[in-house]
Amino acid sequence: MWELIKSGGWLMLPIVIASMLAVAIVLERAWALRSSRVAPQDLLARVWQWIRNNELNADKLKQLRANSPLGEILAAGLLNSKHGRDIMKESIEESASHVIHDMEKNLGLLGTIAVISPLLGLLGTVVGIIEAFMAVTSSGLNDPTMLAGGISKALITTAGGIVVAIPAMVMHRWFQRHIQDITVEMEQQAIKLVDIVHGDREVDFQERVTAEKPVAKKPAKASSKGTAA
Repeated sequence: MWELIKSGGWLMLPIVIASMLAVAIVLERAWALRSSRVAPQDLLARVWQWIRNNELNADKLKQLRANSPLGEILAAGLLNSKHGRDIMKESIEESASHVIHDMEKNLGLLGTIAVISPLLGLLGTVVGIIEAFMAVTSSGLNDPTMLAGGISKALITTAGGIVVAIPAMVMHRWFQRHIQDITVEMEQQAIKLVDIVHGDREVDFQERVTAEKPVAKKPAKASSKGTAA
């Protein structure tokens, strides 16, 4: 492998560096963008339990903010919930913009690598062909190894650029789609929180189905008071 890279000439160096950067970015983003880390499924149910049990305090909000990106968004909304529904939604949107920006970290560089890698390979092709023609011009066809060396360099750099560009482009598109899916999920969770805090809906978490049954009995309590009166 080293001999193959070496025979590609000096333009293989930036292609190799680009490949190492792409691998590092892919591994880092794959770890950072795990769904279980970004938007834990039971997080909103846990927050609702804190609210219902009057356990929501500064320490809980600090814990929520540090827990996950979704927790950071929910904490921003809860901190401003007393200012009304609109202010709460605005604070959630501002926090979400920051969170999404963090989730897209280094994806621009990955996309750039996917674009420039084949261009570097094309540049290597041009350089290799120029060297091949120069070899023919200087010595004619008496030394075919010089001509073969230029053509070999052209083919190796082209192949190297394409090999780097294809997986980089695939992973870049996959991460973009993954972030879109997570963003939709976080948006739904945030809307649920706003509706719950301001009394526009009952909690409908699957994890809390049993816990929500007493809530449905509130009207019965009211009627019993009326009977007693």
